[in-house]
Amino acid sequence: MTLAYLPEHAENALLALELAEREAVHLAYTHRTLFAQGIGLDWVLSLAQREDLSEKVDAFVSRFGRLQDHIGEKLIPRFAALLGESPKSMLDVLAFAEKIGWLDSAEAFIGARKLRNLLVHEYMADPELFLETLRVADEATGMFLGVVDRIGHHADSIGLRSGA
Repeated sequence: MTLAYLPEHAENALLALELAEREAVHLAYTHRTLFAQGIGLDWVLSLAQREDLSEKVDAFVSRFGRLQDHIGEKLIPRFAALLGESPKSMLDVLAFAEKIGWLDSAEAFIGARKLRNLLVHEYMADPELFLETLRVADEATGMFLGVVDRIGHHADSIGLRSGA
């Protein structure tokens, strides 16, 4: 009999996946409602007077950062352990995810980590930089959601969710 995964890591991997999927649903909702607004420089400049929009941006930034952290610090490492791997550094974790096909580009994931600081700190200081950062974060959101989806499919393919 060939093992598809190490059973002693199954519970932690499943918990990480369940949390990632819940966070992904919330990020997808905020992303969809935020970017449906036709974001441009005028929109960014209006944030100082529009608390409702500012709150939407804050929710997006928070959910974006939480899912990104969870993917890099919990989800991928726990699934790597499930498969008998033990990457030591964040770069090792991302390289493993790229190698196995969960992540298209470790470099893009690292680049997205820098977005959070720009989203938080350039909010009011530099509207043009903030707008560009929002546009890049728009694309990065798809990357994060794709990672969660691919790992979920992997879990299904090895029978993890069914306990097989």
